[in-house]
Amino acid sequence: MEQRGCVAARLRQWRWLVCMHLLLWTVASAQIRYSISEEVKEGTVVGNIAKDLGIDTKTLKHRAFRIVTGSTDSLFRVNLDDGILYVDRQLDREEICGQISACVINLKTVLETPLEIHYVSVEILDLNDHSPTFPEKETRLEIFESALPGARFQLQAAHDLDSGVHSIKQYKLSSNEHFRLEVNDRGEDGIIPILHLQKQLDRETMESHKLLLTAMDGGKPPRSAAIDILVDVLDVNDNLPVFTRDSYTAVLKENSPIGTAVLQVNATDLDLGLNGEVVYAYGSNVKEKIRNLFDVDINTGEIVVKGVIDYEEKDRYQIDIKASDKGTVPLTTDKSVIIKIVDLNDNAPEIELTSFSSAIPEDSRTGTTVALISVNDRDSGVNGKVICSIKNKVPFELITSLQDNMYSVVTKSLLDRERESHYDIAILAKDGGDPSLSSEKNIRIDVSDVNDNSPDFLVSPYTFYVPENNNPGALVFSVRASDRDLGDNALISYSIFKDEVQHNKLTSTLNIIPESGDIFALRSFDFESVKTFRFQVIARDSGSHSLSKNVTVNVFVLDKNDNPPVILHPLSSNGSAEGVEEVPRNVPAGHLVIKVRAYDADIGYNGWLLFSLQEVSDHSLFGLDRYTGRIRTLRSFTETDEAQHKLVILVKDNGNVSLSATATVVVKLVEPKEAISASDVKSAATDIGDSGVTFYLMITLASVSTLFLISIIVLIAMQCSKTTDVSSKYLPETNYDGTLCHSIQYRSGEKRYMLVGPRMSIGSTIVPGSNGNTLVVPDRRSTSAEPQTTPNPIEMNTWSYRGRPT
Repeated sequence: MEQRGCVAARLRQWRWLVCMHLLLWTVASAQIRYSISEEVKEGTVVGNIAKDLGIDTKTLKHRAFRIVTGSTDSLFRVNLDDGILYVDRQLDREEICGQISACVINLKTVLETPLEIHYVSVEILDLNDHSPTFPEKETRLEIFESALPGARFQLQAAHDLDSGVHSIKQYKLSSNEHFRLEVNDRGEDGIIPILHLQKQLDRETMESHKLLLTAMDGGKPPRSAAIDILVDVLDVNDNLPVFTRDSYTAVLKENSPIGTAVLQVNATDLDLGLNGEVVYAYGSNVKEKIRNLFDVDINTGEIVVKGVIDYEEKDRYQIDIKASDKGTVPLTTDKSVIIKIVDLNDNAPEIELTSFSSAIPEDSRTGTTVALISVNDRDSGVNGKVICSIKNKVPFELITSLQDNMYSVVTKSLLDRERESHYDIAILAKDGGDPSLSSEKNIRIDVSDVNDNSPDFLVSPYTFYVPENNNPGALVFSVRASDRDLGDNALISYSIFKDEVQHNKLTSTLNIIPESGDIFALRSFDFESVKTFRFQVIARDSGSHSLSKNVTVNVFVLDKNDNPPVILHPLSSNGSAEGVEEVPRNVPAGHLVIKVRAYDADIGYNGWLLFSLQEVSDHSLFGLDRYTGRIRTLRSFTETDEAQHKLVILVKDNGNVSLSATATVVVKLVEPKEAISASDVKSAATDIGDSGVTFYLMITLASVSTLFLISIIVLIAMQCSKTTDVSSKYLPETNYDGTLCHSIQYRSGEKRYMLVGPRMSIGSTIVPGSNGNTLVVPDRRSTSAEPQTTPNPIEMNTWSYRGRPT
């Protein structure tokens, strides 16, 4: 009870001192620091943080006052109602700080809106709540009787969890005439007890001694612990073991199996009993690596293989073997054993790339070095001699260097990246052992590109068919080229070749995109102005020394039905298609009233004109030839027929979307005398105007007909010489409207052609050199698998019909 009262009084004194310390610390420094003893209960007051920080307790909750903790559990908490810092759980200084002399806990407090951070330090004061302890209750110490006075023996130190003044401060030893106690102070590690022999021992007088060692801390009152020390006095062994041979040497092949006996050492001891029994072990200086390779039998002294023996790693081992007796204080003798290792061919050659170029230009000359290799074989003698070669078939070879086991990989022929972009070279190294060992190394050499290939067009020459009246600025056709090179060497740009001497005006209206080869027309084409033209496109790569190639582009403009028929006759003085014809009443049926003449600038179907009566006062009187435009009477006139008839003639072409024009003819019926006088005047004027034209047309028609007949004869002769069948059948025409009145088929080489045209009048003209009316007849003898090709218009010998104005 008295002891508990003393403890309570001492705690009250500590608390008073803590409060005074806190007050003085707060006044003296802006940094808040508290102190509190360990082992206080949960809820113990540490200090009033709100007061010490000068913060009103009413604003603690409003400003979210809190302690910011780390990853460890919180040791303290703040009551937001009164601002007092409390202990949150029981404090154990040794658990929190260990053996640190000053145990200080730093707290960080936070106030919101505005943000304020304050630092609070709490020092946990140590109490003497732990007693010293020894690891064992009893320890045994063996000392030979031959030990001389002054010998020192270190004892096991005690341990105390407390620190500072409460740690271990002294040791005491029970009284004894042979021993005394010394203390070695090691600073932070504490004090270490040492047993000092002050009088020589005599085993025959006393075999053992029992001592009591006591450790005490610095507390008031001090805490202590004790341990019993038993000292055994041992007998003296005075004879050393002696080896039977002066030296030991053995020869061992590398890679010998584990357990192979190397040699056996032997030693004797003249002592009796355990002092005369000899055991064997490695010497103190034998490295761990040797201990892993060899094993020594402790009783027989036989050395056996324990690990893998490698000559290349070490060819000779010197091992210290220790022979010891079994005396209480063993006596030891050392002897060196030499083991020589014999080499075997157990290492394959090693290939190393000393210098290597992963890429080589394809235009490299023969003999260019691409790699330097070195070979090494860890074996010795013949086993280490290496021969290198290239295993696979590649345009490279090995050349021996001036240095041993050095080789150069060089080219032995020219390279072509487009044929082979890389090579995998298999290098084989083989030593001279028996059996021989070899190794292989593969190296990859990429062939870098050189601009040695000019662009190639996909088609040469190009032939394009472009309809006339195309939209200006629209894509009309494209050319494409490829380059077998890589990178910039294969980056192709296109341009149109412009010859200053023979400059085609149409090429100036074309624009080509350099990157794609797309060609745009800057204006529309007119078939009636230009039917075909050609130009050249240049494809140039982007290499440092660029290469280029030209291609000819043939362009054929296709006709469209863009020209309406033009009425040539009848034509009034003001330019309108109107006329008046006077016809006697007594003319018979079939009388030619008038011939309507018209012209169309288009060709082919687009230029074939058909005539029809769009409006007539009496259908029984007049008839119109749809091909010639001739208007004739269908019957004789009667007295009841009107004196004047209006005829509206429609002239239209045969285009897909036909265009047309109209002419108006007014037929007046007159008496025979008036008609004769008027017709004489008109016929005279007509004969004068038409005589010259008719003469030239007849000459032209005769010439063209002659050329046409000659061509047909030549074609027939060619066909007969080839003994091929020429079909004489006309092409089937499902939508025949009466305008295709005759056709001629003929063969030229492997192609069949058909010439078609409208019914020709006396004034019609055959014009050579146009392909407008020529159709290609598919050869029925060819199989369906053969591709059907479109003939090149330049290669056709064709005739087209262009009608003379009728």
